[in-house]
Amino acid sequence: MTLVVTDTDGAWRMADVIWVDDGARNPKIPTLFQVADVDSGVINWVNADLVTHICPRV
Repeated sequence: MTLVVTDTDGAWRMADVIWVDDGARNPKIPTLFQVADVDSGVINWVNADLVTHICPRV
């Protein structure tokens, strides 16, 4: 799945999901995503609050 992540300054980027970490209170709600940036390939963790769009696999 691919995410669109918007940073706090308004810049956005696309990233492919590697791993989804579920929340402690409700395991059905993701709280963190480990992603690989589509342009640079950099792998990092993204807070679910910064995700604006989720594009499922086709």
